[in-house]
Amino acid sequence: MGRTVAFLFALFGMAGLVAAQEATPLRQADERYKADILLVVAHPDDEAAATPYLARALDEGKRVAVAYGTRGSSGENQVGTEQASALGAIREIEARSSLAHFGITNVWFLGGKDTASQDVLQSLANWEHGAALENLVRIVRLTRPEVILTFLPGTFIGEDHGDHQACGVLATEAFDVAGDATVFPSQVAAPLRRLEPYLENLRPWQAKKIYYFPDAERDDIFGDKGPAYSVKDIAKSSKKAYWRLALEGFLAHHTQAKGYIDRINKMSDAEIEKLVQTDGWGESQHFVRGKSLVGGSVTGDIFEGITPDAIPLARSEVSPGPRRPELSVELAGPWSFYAEFRRVHGLAHLPHPEPPEIALQAGTSLVIPLWICNQTASAQEFTLAVDLPSGWTVQSGAGKFSVPARQVGAARVEINLPPLAENAQRKQDAQEVTVRAETKGQSIGAVKLRVELRKRALPE
Repeated sequence: MGRTVAFLFALFGMAGLVAAQEATPLRQADERYKADILLVVAHPDDEAAATPYLARALDEGKRVAVAYGTRGSSGENQVGTEQASALGAIREIEARSSLAHFGITNVWFLGGKDTASQDVLQSLANWEHGAALENLVRIVRLTRPEVILTFLPGTFIGEDHGDHQACGVLATEAFDVAGDATVFPSQVAAPLRRLEPYLENLRPWQAKKIYYFPDAERDDIFGDKGPAYSVKDIAKSSKKAYWRLALEGFLAHHTQAKGYIDRINKMSDAEIEKLVQTDGWGESQHFVRGKSLVGGSVTGDIFEGITPDAIPLARSEVSPGPRRPELSVELAGPWSFYAEFRRVHGLAHLPHPEPPEIALQAGTSLVIPLWICNQTASAQEFTLAVDLPSGWTVQSGAGKFSVPARQVGAARVEINLPPLAENAQRKQDAQEVTVRAETKGQSIGAVKLRVELRKRALPE
């Protein structure tokens, strides 16, 4: 009996010791990299498109991280002789210095190559689209942002840099897939052995909102599509206007704007105040709401409705594609890409111009890519004719073409653009170009494009 009692005391005593031990806490995601806002832009100095708002958000205690698509290695160097990759290395330092002015230190570069055109498809190809998306999804899962800010994906009259568009496309794609554990699954797989070199042990993350800022001049279609913020409000921490903080941050970009920076540094405060009224720094900051998974009003504050809790993956509602006639002609290239992009990503509400548009340098050429669709049971002959403004001429692409049964043919019309007169304004009113398609004397449709001629513009 005594042995039994002793045994029970020993057994329960050991159980008490086990119960008294504290549970070992499991490691969680590194909080040093948690962000409230992830800004996704293309080149060093592009952050200036959002820094007045970022200065406000930081003043309100928000955490900000930034991802650049490229290092800006193809641009001008106004300081030294360095070019190409060496210039990119310098511009990375300038970008980090600019952001450090705001206290932003979590900064990444996707490694894309600078692409001087307006064609988003060229930029995505040059960036190795899939690899760039994988890198950005990794950054989203690492920083776990509540909100993503980026350039508006679309083709508009304006600078409309293809790289700017590309970062908007990638940010939208990352917003939609970073919460999906089956996309880039090695990123969310847990390692089974120590020092695993391939499996990253991140967690899926669904951001709550994505907002865009336009790289174009179509204010008529961007108004009231999202919140607006004054840049003239005074920061609580520095007692400076938000536009002034943004301008000070921009002064780190010497290779890009040394002449402008030298001029600013010689100005008095009164002269700088006068300059911002004409130089764009004093304009209110407008955003276009892309998606909100937590409700709120379209023009409400960016953080309206956001709470700290994680939310589950949200699938985009894909609207049905348009029904096409058996014979048709359609605008191809980036314009058709964006029509499909908006449909697939649930962004049918995003503003886009109708008819589509582009700004080009006078004296160059315009290429209009086309899909000619024949869904009938026999080959068809098509005639393409072009209506042009005075002084514009067709170089190639008009005439007769045949498309086999149940096939889609790729065509292109190339147009010579006239030069501008010496005393002409920097830009002209947009002109309309129409490509008409006929078969057997019957119209099967027409494609329209608004084109603005400028003294300087990025290549198409």
